[in-house]
Amino acid sequence: MNAILFVGHGSRDAEGNEQVLQFMEGLKEKLDPQLLVETCFLEFEKPDVPQGLETCVTKGATNIVVIPIMLLPAGHSKIHIPAAIDEAKEKYPHIEFTYGKPIGAHNLTIEICKSRLEDAGESVKSPIDHTSVILLGRGGSDPDANSELYKIARLLWEDVEYKLVEPAFMGVTDPLIAEGIDRSIRLGAKRIVILPYFLFTGILIKRLEKMVEQFQQQYPDVEFKLAGYFGFHPKLEDILLDRAEEALQGEVKMNCDTCQYRLDAMEHIDHHHHHDHDHDHDHEHHDHEVEVSRS
Repeated sequence: MNAILFVGHGSRDAEGNEQVLQFMEGLKEKLDPQLLVETCFLEFEKPDVPQGLETCVTKGATNIVVIPIMLLPAGHSKIHIPAAIDEAKEKYPHIEFTYGKPIGAHNLTIEICKSRLEDAGESVKSPIDHTSVILLGRGGSDPDANSELYKIARLLWEDVEYKLVEPAFMGVTDPLIAEGIDRSIRLGAKRIVILPYFLFTGILIKRLEKMVEQFQQQYPDVEFKLAGYFGFHPKLEDILLDRAEEALQGEVKMNCDTCQYRLDAMEHIDHHHHHDHDHDHDHEHHDHEVEVSRS
């Protein structure tokens, strides 16, 4: 039996985890009913990855495809999930495992971004003058993931008529959102639309909503607007269906399971990635508070 195990990041925010599960219930309806489809989380919520893999095996899977529900290729998708698969290979030597790609710079992510701008009342082909779009990512310690956001911001800029599409991050790395806003205003923006490059709600999204109110107070002459995150967008389903299909067909072009850099890195990283331990990389669980400068 073929099984697909989708791996969400997991959040301290229960609503975010529930959104992942609701989304996956809808996605199951579009997958082959003969497939076993399970969902797990990397951290902060159960089942975790080893438990998800065990469930697939217990239910009779002989081939397990693992798909990360993650936007950018960072430490989780490059190291922690492959490490869990490595352990499962030792535990279940009779099972075949295939690791799929994260969402990455899929062409449909640009379509989702444009759709969320339009949902916020924007006209992406004839925007109001002096409008800047800030494409806001989480930010992390992986340069590859951070640079991917820059690539996506450029791809979005190519497909809309805004003169300014600025990448920025919620934490860990520069430019932070406050820097992105300052840069936009210095470049002449009178309107700023913040577009969260996030899958579902969570601690950072809820923090962002409060920050936008602060920015509006700090810059009363600038109009601020917060667009929606990806959420239950149907094109997100299409992306994950693509990732699942290419893995089932053995057409995954990037596979960190055989990456020499990951194997070297494993010597220096606690690859078990326990559910409740504190670690250096930063997502929703970082301690870095995003400052709103008040000059």
